[in-house]
Amino acid sequence: MAVMEDVVEQKRSKTGSNEEDFSVATPWQLIRWRFLRHRVAVFALGVLVIFYLSALFAEFVSPYDPTNHDTDYMYMPPQRIRFIDNGQFQLRPFVYGMTSEFDMATFRTTYEIDPTQKYPIYFFVKGDPYEMWGIFESDIHLFGVEEGTVFLFGTDKMGRDMVSRTIYGARISLSVGLLGIAISFIIGIIVGGISGYFGGVADLIIQRMIEFIRSIPTLPLWMALSVALPPTWTVVQTYFGIVVILSLVGWTGLARVVRGKFMSLREEEYIMAAQLNGSNESRIIFKHMLPSFTSHIIASLTLSVPGMILGETALSFIGLGLQAPAISWGVLLKDAQRILVLADSPWLLIPGLFVVIAILCFNFVGDGLRDAADPYANI
Repeated sequence: MAVMEDVVEQKRSKTGSNEEDFSVATPWQLIRWRFLRHRVAVFALGVLVIFYLSALFAEFVSPYDPTNHDTDYMYMPPQRIRFIDNGQFQLRPFVYGMTSEFDMATFRTTYEIDPTQKYPIYFFVKGDPYEMWGIFESDIHLFGVEEGTVFLFGTDKMGRDMVSRTIYGARISLSVGLLGIAISFIIGIIVGGISGYFGGVADLIIQRMIEFIRSIPTLPLWMALSVALPPTWTVVQTYFGIVVILSLVGWTGLARVVRGKFMSLREEEYIMAAQLNGSNESRIIFKHMLPSFTSHIIASLTLSVPGMILGETALSFIGLGLQAPAISWGVLLKDAQRILVLADSPWLLIPGLFVVIAILCFNFVGDGLRDAADPYANI
């Protein structure tokens, strides 16, 4: 009996301490606690962190230079990682080599697995030399083989490793989303803030402009703006041009959110107190109004990133965005436009799988942040 009373008392003390923690917690702490309870969102965030770290250190993570090509390995199928050789388990993973044969009847190269060629996979192995971010020279790669080849995603029409090209493509495709959202954030905050705070004629004009932009089909608008890019631009200039194009179209959703929040907050007592205290409009907006719904803005921005990624992928896929030698997921998928790819080289569609995974992860994280930012949610 005494033991049961001790257990009940411990539970009460623990519950009381948690309630006390919640009562003194800051809004950001509450949001973090709510978000951590959303397991799918936390897992999706972990996947996105892996994606961005791989893109950031693409030179090190990639087993090969993405521009290196070898005509002996054109359209080579993926080499599967194995742990069992001749019925015996091997602690070190390996891949089997492949032999190629050119068919004179179909004019195609066919590949067959050769069990006599066994290539162990090593970590931190020497390979193609590179310059990390154009600064640090090295030839150490995360994984690779000391002899032979390891094409886990196969090769393309020029014999280039698809793993390396997919990782390098993530650098452009994922950064487009972040840079585009940064520009959309600035435009949306300014335009939406003016519309919601001042109202009147400014609100009327801005809302009609937003409705006009949103009424235009997105893809034709992207195409019209991308065609306006000079063909003589470099890869870097085209990249930033695509980012600006996506941002000029993607700010309208955030502006609507900011407008609605400003219209509801401008009648609050603390805003009226700040006005009576002599605070100017900029101080009221940036000091009192924006901080009160920053979490909602972050959630809205996170949910907008997939649109930016899809925009770059779509433009590059149809040939109006980035072009080779630039490497992005959209540029890689452009090689899979031919219907024969589905029958002969389906591994060229692997970058599209990463697009789907990234977009799903951003949606899950956005849902988790939106739920965590709900002031009426329960811990």
